[in-house]
Amino acid sequence: MKLLSVNLGRATAVPYTDHPEGVTGIDKRPADGTVRVSAPGPKGVGASGLAGDTVCDTRHHGGDDQAVYAMAREDMDDWERELGRRLPNGSFGENLTTTGVDVSGARIGERWRVGPDLVLEVTCGRIPCRTFQGHLGERRWVRRFTEKGAPGAYLRVIEPGAIRAGDAVEIVHRPGHEVTVALQFRAATTERELLPRLLAAGEALHPESLAAARKYVGAHGA
Repeated sequence: MKLLSVNLGRATAVPYTDHPEGVTGIDKRPADGTVRVSAPGPKGVGASGLAGDTVCDTRHHGGDDQAVYAMAREDMDDWERELGRRLPNGSFGENLTTTGVDVSGARIGERWRVGPDLVLEVTCGRIPCRTFQGHLGERRWVRRFTEKGAPGAYLRVIEPGAIRAGDAVEIVHRPGHEVTVALQFRAATTERELLPRLLAAGEALHPESLAAARKYVGAHGA
């Protein structure tokens, strides 16, 4: 398991975002050398956890519980075959492009050591949006990405550190529950009846997802 690339984006003006200033940092490119990763601060205030990376719409992205976004190269290769086009590392707006890591199959609260020092914790899957669809230029992209059910994972920073392409990825903690990123994503999108199952992940779950699960149980029961 290793890191193929560390990807950073700059604010760019585009016609397909609902950001008030019409900019997005979704177009990320592999960085040369090492990149420092640390907790950016609460959502709405903090942006990306990676030094040199830009998160423009902090209403919906960034912050401590979405500090880093990881995508498996294997899933991107599947999309390349389906779409019939090349998808370079960073194409999905991911910060980390991995190989050998079952990113969407990771459990909420699972911890990864990346490189010598950085420790990350899985919090939730990525929900596709209009900006993602516009960036790729694929019709019905939000629906297609949702139906595929391999969203990649957002992670929070447990221990900061510097990383670079080629660094090893090691799973240093795997929780005993069975709540995976893919399950959380389905519960948040197409199968809301799964929401009660997310409670097994406890406080490791992204706070918004945890609140949604608790609200559902309060209204419908477990």
